[in-house]
Amino acid sequence: MNKDDLILISVDDHIAEPADMFHAHVPQRYKDQAPRVILEDDGVQQWYYGDLRGRNMGLNAVAGKPREMYNIDASSYDEMRPGCFNVDERVRDMNAGGQLAGLNFPNWTGFSGQVLNQGPDRDLNLIMIKAYNDWHVDEWCGAHPGRFIPCGILPLFDVEEAAKEIRRLADKGCHAVTFSENPEALNMPSIHTDYWYPLFKAASDNNTVLCCHVGSSSRMPMISSDAPPSVAMSISSMMSTYTLLELIWAEFWGKFPNLKFSLTEGDIGWIPYFLWRSEHVLNRHSGWTNATFPEGYTGPTDVFKKHLYTCFITDKVGPQLIDHFNENHVFWESDYPHSDSNWPFAPEDVIETMGHLPDSVINKITHENAMKAYSFDPFKHIPREQATAGYLRSQATDVDVVTHVGREASQRDRDAWARMTRFGQARTRQDA
Repeated sequence: MNKDDLILISVDDHIAEPADMFHAHVPQRYKDQAPRVILEDDGVQQWYYGDLRGRNMGLNAVAGKPREMYNIDASSYDEMRPGCFNVDERVRDMNAGGQLAGLNFPNWTGFSGQVLNQGPDRDLNLIMIKAYNDWHVDEWCGAHPGRFIPCGILPLFDVEEAAKEIRRLADKGCHAVTFSENPEALNMPSIHTDYWYPLFKAASDNNTVLCCHVGSSSRMPMISSDAPPSVAMSISSMMSTYTLLELIWAEFWGKFPNLKFSLTEGDIGWIPYFLWRSEHVLNRHSGWTNATFPEGYTGPTDVFKKHLYTCFITDKVGPQLIDHFNENHVFWESDYPHSDSNWPFAPEDVIETMGHLPDSVINKITHENAMKAYSFDPFKHIPREQATAGYLRSQATDVDVVTHVGREASQRDRDAWARMTRFGQARTRQDA
């Protein structure tokens, strides 16, 4: 496989949502209650939903920055690449990185839409969640057909409304939604209760994937309070480990034969061990744990291979163990613009990471599996010969892959911010 011939579709990128995103999608009577960006006293631009403070606006929006800045969250839009929040610039950055398409997770709302779910007025929460989804599908993804896999947010506080939103989004061509890696940690019912069955049925019936991104429970694995920062970064995949194990031992699979979950940004190299461990538990301990599986299932590994999707950015262990996986359920991710991303050098890294695999398997992991799983066909809009990493890069030779921040911000950065605030959505705290 030549790096220029790769077709790259990422199942995990992120948006630093633009400040005017709600302008066209919230009914007039609710506009004054819409989430907004305000300027805090320390000069930081920050999303607020009522009194709820959103997640860090930049959240490691570090694409194009030196490693020394990786642990510094952007405090304003002009401290990040315009591609973080401007869809036209995002496509230019994707071209520069040789990437055809990507699924974009939310940012300031939390990865499972926690902030919009936690507002005190449930009716208003639902209005804002639908507005977010309409912006994401119609504006962000709709601006460049064939370049984005749409991914919606659900009103998890009301499972019937969540099921309705899955169906509404599916009618709009969106077959991915965020879901928490551990709803109980968000003061919602456990994954093992029947509360979620209407949502599971809607997802199963509409070929919609429930995407569990690391951090979507708003809870980190327990480590020492004074552990060095590198510990937290190294242990991040443990959040996906918990989710994997809860899912492969769940007892609802027989009711929802087409249900699919994705484990996002947790890498895959650790998975074969925990599958072995789970099979060992089944064989050694099922006499007292009373573990049972539906007819047609042989155990936890079988559940994993039938129902769970996994992905990795630059994991050098997982691809060496590919025989332990269902190769049709493994995906590549970029994670732009976060600090684990290999942008703009993904084609080179993909060859280094997966070059030993047959071309047919590389093609599955880099794009074919994503197209099938998310009911996404970019070739309806883009000729295949114009979808390769080499061709896309040839269209982006003018893209500066270095991010200029602060006083060094480029004029393009400032112009993008000016366009974004045209509708007056970014306000000072006093104005708000």
